[in-house]
Amino acid sequence: MRVHRSGTTLAGAALAALALLLPLAGPAGAAPDAGARQAPARGTAHMGAGVLAHDGRGDASGGASVQAVQTEGVDVSSHQGNVAWSTLWNSGVRWAYVKATEGTYYKNTSFAQQYTGSYNVGMIRGSYHFATPDTTTGAAQADYFVDNGGGWSKDGRTLPGVLDIEWNPYGATCYGKTQAGMVAWIRDFLNRYKTRTGRDAVIYTATSWWTQCTGNYSGFGATNPLWVARYASTVGELPAGWAYYTMWQYTSSGPTVGDHNHFNGDLSRVQALANG
Repeated sequence: MRVHRSGTTLAGAALAALALLLPLAGPAGAAPDAGARQAPARGTAHMGAGVLAHDGRGDASGGASVQAVQTEGVDVSSHQGNVAWSTLWNSGVRWAYVKATEGTYYKNTSFAQQYTGSYNVGMIRGSYHFATPDTTTGAAQADYFVDNGGGWSKDGRTLPGVLDIEWNPYGATCYGKTQAGMVAWIRDFLNRYKTRTGRDAVIYTATSWWTQCTGNYSGFGATNPLWVARYASTVGELPAGWAYYTMWQYTSSGPTVGDHNHFNGDLSRVQALANG
């Protein structure tokens, strides 16, 4: 067997070269793109799921009309399970939103404890729907929402439903829709929700997503209250069409429940929204 001047056999050199290449292929059985982010399971999305990844956390430029008094609220989903509502109430939280549905395929498994528990402790509460515009129509999802916890009654303690429209955790940011197509889908949802409940739904979104995926459409500001997501010391620029926000999700790292929100006004304004 011929030997290299270094003393390494040809067979040994081949094995060494192969060893250098193996790490590039990743662990045995792994997909070629094993390091890429895998989409979470359907149904696991929650309000604000994409805010930190896309907008980060920090100071916000610009500003919006803010009342002198803000009323503290929280939003929850199945991720929180059974919520310590008394603890939140004692910390000053006076209103809550609970995830009810997603698409036309998922209902929050903790909805009953969260929706009833917040009410029983004295809070004004409502429910939200995580939109997936790539799966079914806006009208179909509004019906699914209303039929599974998203309804409204004028009891002074029930807030209108929320359309949570934001980054797609399962795929393309704008759910494969053009800006015009996204606006049409949102309108379809809002129209059906109002037909079913008599109320204009609240729109939850982030300015950056709204700008990218609707072209910063301004046509809903006159009818649909805005709940804006921005994890910063100020709310920053709002989506077009809204001169002020109704609610602001300002953090995902609260002490008892992560997602905390300011209502732009005192408790009487929360009650006014509940009463319609």
